[in-house]
Amino acid sequence: MANKPFFNSLVNWFIKQRISQIQNFINEPINTQNGILFSQLFHAETTEYGKIHGFSSISSYQDFKNRVPITTYEDFEPYIERARKGEKDVFWPGQIRHFAKSSGTTNAKSKYIPITDDSLNDCHFKAGKDLISIYANNHPDNLLFSNKNLRLGGSAEMYQQFNTKFGDLSAILIDNLPFWVELTTVPSRKVSLMSEWESKLQAIISEVKNEDVGSLTGVPSWMMVLLQRVLKETGVGTISEIWPHLEVFFHGGISFKPYREQYREVIGKDINYYEIYNASEGFFGIQDRSDSDEMLLMLDYGIFYEFIPMDTFGKSEPNAIPLEEVQKGVNYAVVLTTNGGLWRYLIGDTVIFTSLDPFRIKISGRTKHYINAFGEELMIGNVETAITQACQASNASIGDFTGAPVFMKGNESGAHEWIFEFNKFPSDLDLFVDTFDNCLKSINSDYEAKRYNNMTLKRPIVHCAKPNLFYHWMESRGKLGGQNKVPRLSNDREYIDPLLELNQNL
Repeated sequence: MANKPFFNSLVNWFIKQRISQIQNFINEPINTQNGILFSQLFHAETTEYGKIHGFSSISSYQDFKNRVPITTYEDFEPYIERARKGEKDVFWPGQIRHFAKSSGTTNAKSKYIPITDDSLNDCHFKAGKDLISIYANNHPDNLLFSNKNLRLGGSAEMYQQFNTKFGDLSAILIDNLPFWVELTTVPSRKVSLMSEWESKLQAIISEVKNEDVGSLTGVPSWMMVLLQRVLKETGVGTISEIWPHLEVFFHGGISFKPYREQYREVIGKDINYYEIYNASEGFFGIQDRSDSDEMLLMLDYGIFYEFIPMDTFGKSEPNAIPLEEVQKGVNYAVVLTTNGGLWRYLIGDTVIFTSLDPFRIKISGRTKHYINAFGEELMIGNVETAITQACQASNASIGDFTGAPVFMKGNESGAHEWIFEFNKFPSDLDLFVDTFDNCLKSINSDYEAKRYNNMTLKRPIVHCAKPNLFYHWMESRGKLGGQNKVPRLSNDREYIDPLLELNQNL
């Protein structure tokens, strides 16, 4: 286009400005966070929630900690329901127009997460711009602005109830995107608005197979489903034959570790992979270096962070700490105070800090997604590392999996039971299981102790899933696409028993 040099100059100017701002909060992380906390308190002091908890007279973090309780969704739901029915000034000034509907992975009951204009613009949209800025700053020779971005979200339908709107976060973002974003993104708004997953997949394929796609954005599991369908539709061997300029996949929602080799095979060349950490409640982290999967904690999005060490989690008075007190290598539950109107909200995620200058994190799991039936304290990070080693040892690759305990009966030891859906079956299944087991022993001393002489835990019980087991199971629950995730670990048998039954019947 004739004005392309001008456009590129404008983009480069914006990138430099934003990188400078990011460097500012890296240099002054605690001052940035304190400024956000007191700005939020001032902003909401005349709301009902602000009056109840005396926001106007809070003058220190300790005051805030003493007066404002840590909340779960169930605690905060009465306030959210009033705001959803149109009531103003409940916990954030004015009327909140949008609510992101999410049932999560552990609760069938729908949750409605408030999305204020402040959180939409200063968090979600700001993060989208930052993702591009960070990537482009790291890769000056990128061609992102010459090619299309393929986004894969959930249902983009919006629903009107009372005098507010609700829908998947994807719906709210698409409903409010500036027009110019649509010029650089596929599929079209019309296709993105489709709700039925299978029809939507086919419509996406029809639109994108002839486009010049340079970047992908989505959840690894669902994006892989789309890429495999694209290959089947076009009959070519690799994605790079269709999109030769594909250079990066921006991914989040679940760990990328089990999918890395599968993506390399499907795409047919090495590309860049950048992890993001976002949810309906906000956007929290962006991978800021190409050679590391750690994510920079984004400190100027209107979110104040607190952290609960997991060794105190679940106690009557858990010890939440601010950013300045965190330590490397400790597993923390995340507590958020946001410009979406959530106050000391327990999101349910756990993170580990890998760096304190700047503050970088890795997602370690969920407060409800672990196995600790026998004191083994098995977290998702342990499992993903063990799966990677087991796949390497047995020349296998895995799509989806889930695990749960088998409880002791009489004098019989317990065990962990797993269902693995292999994209590439192991050369030796016993080798896979033994490598998986031995790796868990080597990286988790509690697991190793429980496995000693099979006294508490026996060798893992492994089932091989029939093709598309997890897809069919998610379909039966109405959870195809978008941010929906297969629950990887559970401390009970809520998920694994119906999966085993379905696997028998397929």
